[in-house]
Amino acid sequence: MTSSVLDLAPVLPVVVLTDAADAVPLARALVAGGLPAIEVTLRTPAALDAIAAIADGVSDAVVGAGTVISARNVADAVAAGARFLVSPGWTDPLLDAMRASGAPFLPGVSTTSEVVALLERGVTEMKFFPAEAAGGTVYLTALSSPLPQARFCPTGGISAASAPSYLALSNVGSVGGSWMVPADAVAAKDWARVERLAREAAALRG
Repeated sequence: MTSSVLDLAPVLPVVVLTDAADAVPLARALVAGGLPAIEVTLRTPAALDAIAAIADGVSDAVVGAGTVISARNVADAVAAGARFLVSPGWTDPLLDAMRASGAPFLPGVSTTSEVVALLERGVTEMKFFPAEAAGGTVYLTALSSPLPQARFCPTGGISAASAPSYLALSNVGSVGGSWMVPADAVAAKDWARVERLAREAAALRG
């Protein structure tokens, strides 16, 4: 696996699972569609079991944990098999815990000051969240000149229609989104639909 989460695929599926039994078939559909990196958010009681199931059962998947907001989340996610970590924001203790885990990580930012603070700490790859609400492509374009060393995975409100405009930016390595894993498809266990949407997402380029 590359040490950069941003280089795994142009689109990082952001997955919320309420039933860990859905994890393996969902992951297989995403991988078959060309999206091997999968962020399972720690928003439900099933999340850690889902990460473990994917880590154990889908060898071609690179499963990570999202909504990581504490050192305990870091430890639990890595123990479950998470191979990368994503947070919606960051604090010094959280950053220290993610760095100490040895797993690649994307700390979340939404302001220029947060970006500069991470650059001071040697972190150059970040999640830009919530992307659309925080200024979208206009904001990221404005950051590219003064802070060209920062690279981003914008997440939050991004769709299949808006993703290409983000991916066209020089400081965007990938985008995060959930449009390829719609809740109704997961509820219906319509893995063929998930695979089709994943294939379309994987084909997106700036």
